Amino acid sequence: MAMRSSPKLLCNLPYIVRSLNSSSSIVATVPPLGLSEKADGTVVKPVAVASPCSTLNLDDVEKLFKSVSTVQLLRSSLNLHMAAFGPVVELGMWVMRSRLVETAIIREFILTTVKHTFYEHFCAGENVEEASRTLQRLWNDGLTGILDYSLEDATDNDSCDRNLEEFLKTVDSTKFLPPSSVSFACVKISAICPISLLGRVSDLLRWKHKDPTFYLPWKRDTMPFLTNASPFYHTLKRPDPLTAEEEKDLQLTHQRLMKLCQKCLETNLPLLVDAEYTSVQPAIDYLTYCAAIDFNKDGFPIVFGTIQAYLKDSKQRMVQATEAAEKMGIPIGFKLVRGAYLSSETQIASSLGFCSPIHGSIKETHACYNDCTSFMLEKVARGSAAVVLATHNLESGKVATMKAQELGIGKGNEKLQFAQLKGMAEGLSYGLKSAGFQVSKYLPFGPVEKVMPYLLRRAEENKGLLSASTLDRQLMSKELKRRLKAAILGGKTTK
Repeated sequence: MAMRSSPKLLCNLPYIVRSLNSSSSIVATVPPLGLSEKADGTVVKPVAVASPCSTLNLDDVEKLFKSVSTVQLLRSSLNLHMAAFGPVVELGMWVMRSRLVETAIIREFILTTVKHTFYEHFCAGENVEEASRTLQRLWNDGLTGILDYSLEDATDNDSCDRNLEEFLKTVDSTKFLPPSSVSFACVKISAICPISLLGRVSDLLRWKHKDPTFYLPWKRDTMPFLTNASPFYHTLKRPDPLTAEEEKDLQLTHQRLMKLCQKCLETNLPLLVDAEYTSVQPAIDYLTYCAAIDFNKDGFPIVFGTIQAYLKDSKQRMVQATEAAEKMGIPIGFKLVRGAYLSSETQIASSLGFCSPIHGSIKETHACYNDCTSFMLEKVARGSAAVVLATHNLESGKVATMKAQELGIGKGNEKLQFAQLKGMAEGLSYGLKSAGFQVSKYLPFGPVEKVMPYLLRRAEENKGLLSASTLDRQLMSKELKRRLKAAILGGKTTK
């Protein structure tokens, strides 16, 4: 059916084009979020201004997306619709694991297609330079970034050393970026320690917890990282002690982590240590707490561990570690997430004849996350801890902001930060920013062929996360319709 063009619409076409390429239809009333300079040339970061009574509100989509161009909104909306469609994720997994990628021409076509769709939506770039440009755009919008060079599962010391150099280079690169535009660096311990060694050390630490007389000559005293409710089915028999070579490799891992922490300390950039599988998490927590004891000084933590709230023992582990750190006079920091390995954790436990270490329902996981949030915010209010609330869940965002207000935690308090993945929960990110809280976007970067398998695994593990992007899609659609209507009507806005 042919579309009939009205004279009014034709007259307004030039205006419509200009309006749709603007983030707001009332251009004159929206100041640019560019960079300003003091008289001495120092760059000043854009600050989100909020009144003391500001609350998390996503109703005003014009305000929410005022710094986002229409083209960017359209691309984000399209990518989220595709990512939320289950068969797309399944097809992506099948293609990346098939022999199709072994054919040079087909591989190049696949990687190019992926790069200009999902990769550009969820990732910051192929190298530090591209990631820095993405970071600059976020910073202009009032958000900060968490740089994550997506490396994991090293197999030997050579690959660990190469990975360490990449992490050090990433931290170094932040010196050339706007001050405070990067909130954290990020590392997976499995990238700087052979994964097999992490498994061996975790086995020994689990056995040590069950049998306190079990002697581990290499073990330092740290905050506790296991509880009686932790999953012990990974270690069903007494493990052999580390060999001399394994002890040497463990010492090398300590040295790599110390070198990275020292670089972060010199750069004044806190380090987030990611959580991984429960089979290796005891070793990861042990190494993290060793580093925290050495580097968390002067009231603010440099080294942050990660708690996965979908695990049944998560709250107890977090509480006992935090209280132990308080007694030791060590400021402790945690990134709080729901968890990224649901499918594999459940399958492994089932294959060994044990119950899953994960809560029985998403409702229980939400409740645990919110309980952990409340606990950590109380510690933040007392000044003894810091927390990064990494969540895409609107209700958890509301719980956290209300609790922070109740406790009188200032919105400029650096010990409370929120974080979301790049390309996910954009409405929540901008809503939190508009309410005056500090918000970061998690920015995985690296060559497409290295990063995409990592992202596809996360997508496979978290299909519910992508399909739960309904709110974002609705908010974006609402704003796109508002802009289109405003453009057609000649600049009159309708909420």
